[in-house]
Amino acid sequence: MIPAQPGAQLQPAEAGNALARLLVKRIKGSTEQHRRSQNAARQRLDALGSPHSGTTLHVEGALHLAQPGFLPPDEEGHARLRHLDTSLRVIEAAFPQVSTDIELCRLTCMMLEGAWRSRALTPPREEERTTACACPLCRRIPTPPARTLGDYGWRQSAGRPLTVKTWPYRRELDSVLTGGWSWTRQMNDLERDIGHRHRFEDDILVFHEYKRVIDTIDTTRLTQHVEGRLAENFSTNSARALVSGLFAAHKRSVDEYWLQQHASGSVTLPQSNPLSQSTYSILQMLDCLFWHVAPDTELWQEENLASLLLCRVIDDMTDVRADALTGEISNFWLAEMPTHTKALYAACAIAIVKYGCMPEAHDPMWNTWLMTTTVVWMGLTGRHALWFDGITQGLPPAEGCPLCDLQPNACSGILTHGTTLTIAPRPTAPALSTRTAELSARCRAQYPETWPLFDAELHAFEALHGPWYGNIDSAWEILRRTYIAAVEASRAAPSPARAREVQQDSGVVGSEQFHTLHDPQTGREDTALLAYMFAGAHPHFLWNATGYRPTGVEGDWLDG
Repeated sequence: MIPAQPGAQLQPAEAGNALARLLVKRIKGSTEQHRRSQNAARQRLDALGSPHSGTTLHVEGALHLAQPGFLPPDEEGHARLRHLDTSLRVIEAAFPQVSTDIELCRLTCMMLEGAWRSRALTPPREEERTTACACPLCRRIPTPPARTLGDYGWRQSAGRPLTVKTWPYRRELDSVLTGGWSWTRQMNDLERDIGHRHRFEDDILVFHEYKRVIDTIDTTRLTQHVEGRLAENFSTNSARALVSGLFAAHKRSVDEYWLQQHASGSVTLPQSNPLSQSTYSILQMLDCLFWHVAPDTELWQEENLASLLLCRVIDDMTDVRADALTGEISNFWLAEMPTHTKALYAACAIAIVKYGCMPEAHDPMWNTWLMTTTVVWMGLTGRHALWFDGITQGLPPAEGCPLCDLQPNACSGILTHGTTLTIAPRPTAPALSTRTAELSARCRAQYPETWPLFDAELHAFEALHGPWYGNIDSAWEILRRTYIAAVEASRAAPSPARAREVQQDSGVVGSEQFHTLHDPQTGREDTALLAYMFAGAHPHFLWNATGYRPTGVEGDWLDG
């Protein structure tokens, strides 16, 4: 263990290696139940004519890759780490059950301090003159629109109130953030309630306001909290929430410190950052492990960790330009890794969304609805640029499209032994079920130019999912104002205003219809369909958000 006492020489490069070793030690391999579910899904698709072979692309396991060396923290960084360690020691003394979580927090914050200082002080490397990658993914990376801070006013903390309400009759849930957790938990808990569905008082939700965290967490109050309420009613997640809150506070603090240095002219932050494939993946682990709480028996399962990492990739794909403007360091598109690697990660995110649309995906673990609910939540909040940045002029041809033909994949080895993506002609259902056929008929009547594409995607969805038994009226209203509206907009002349209208109305229709996704009879059906249409269907608005055009770092005034 790296010493953390005051005055110790903390070495961020060693922290990265120690983190990788710790995670490798804790991660549990794929379970037999999970392998059976994947095989069953594969056999069902094969019966529809999906071939066994096709183009394959291998993604290396991130934890086994070399760690880059980072500069040690400056004096301010050392002071922040000492303050963090004092608080972590308070928690560890009271709750030794979370010693691994505490060590993850300590090491991750060391690595983060070093990454920021290396970004600020290391001369930017000369861009390598390499031949453009000719793989089927890199060939399809789109040209992104230019963005400025003004384009992201809808993400501003001090901006207009968020209109999306998850449960209109429960005031404590009237926010996008708590709503997302509540909804995902309900989706997971329909079969086996492990007590997470409505328990907000003892988990990460307590700490979801980053700015408030910094102002309210101090050693004295933390000690009182530990000795008081948590000691009386302990759960492992209670202590984990404290650790996660401390990490959130530390991350925000170091972010703001270096952005202030940039704003004052003391340093010049480049658009890129020194995170590699491995360090990016490691940094996201602590950010995820407690935001999406899994049972202890599944917390370190590689399938669970893969879904956590790829949820962050989806978030980064859509937030890349906002994160670039605000100086965010943990965005994968800004990290110093080859464009091909970033494209592979983005494709993994799409492949796991497709996998999450399949009924076989939801048997082995509690936290299996995370990817599908994440992408739907993003699409219905108006809070992410899923439509705004995803709409490009003209539709690329669907024939021979590698993203359409990307096979569903749980990507469980993305941290450990790696994962292999397959591109092969996708299966399609021979006929639509009754309710899906009604969606197709409505599209044909109201949007005849979009109907052939929409109908083809419904056939592809039902090949993955099987017959759909969702809520026709609410699903149609959402799709009409999101996916179909975006396809229609992409067919028209380029217009940022038209794209913004679709993006903003996605939040409005979310506020009107999001409650229908809580219906225990149809909510999962609707969620699966929306996730597919938002993230896996042609013309791939999610993929279109992977393009990145650098501008200047302007300072962190957005709610990133």
